[in-house]
Amino acid sequence: MNLSGSENNIAGDIAGHEYLVFTLGAEEYGIDILKVQEIRACERVTRIANSPDFIAGVTNLRGVIVPIVDLRVKFRLSAAAFDDSTVVIILNFGNRVVGIIVDGVSDVLTLAAEQIRPAPDFSVTLSTEYLQGLGSVDDRMLILVDIEKLLNSEEMALIEKSAMLASCE
Repeated sequence: MNLSGSENNIAGDIAGHEYLVFTLGAEEYGIDILKVQEIRACERVTRIANSPDFIAGVTNLRGVIVPIVDLRVKFRLSAAAFDDSTVVIILNFGNRVVGIIVDGVSDVLTLAAEQIRPAPDFSVTLSTEYLQGLGSVDDRMLILVDIEKLLNSEEMALIEKSAMLASCE
């Protein structure tokens, strides 16, 4: 098996895309800009009883009940105080609308194939199955996250259940 060929295919599949860069703690992450619907200030959410810890709650966005996921909790990072730079990125993928709380958003970057490397086999903060790869821009390293894999179907069922419970109240 030619590993270098498969690495190039992995990088080629996601190269030339634009990524929204956000921070969690000291690390920078990137998600496919095409999945981003909008970026909002972090507002109060309604907590749903018995929901998983990573679900911060739900909010009403122009008549749509949107579940909000706290990525710090999901990635098992230390808790952070919410401040003026804390935002919610509203994502739209697979006919679902979900918000993710992040420490801040910095910019949008376009990455070429040569700037993307396959994800390593280990990671301190999250399982590598969620990683699309590592993006390198100048002296910056971006952790490229596949948001659909991160919020896998089992977790999406929990998120949707939370949203349904909230809409019934």
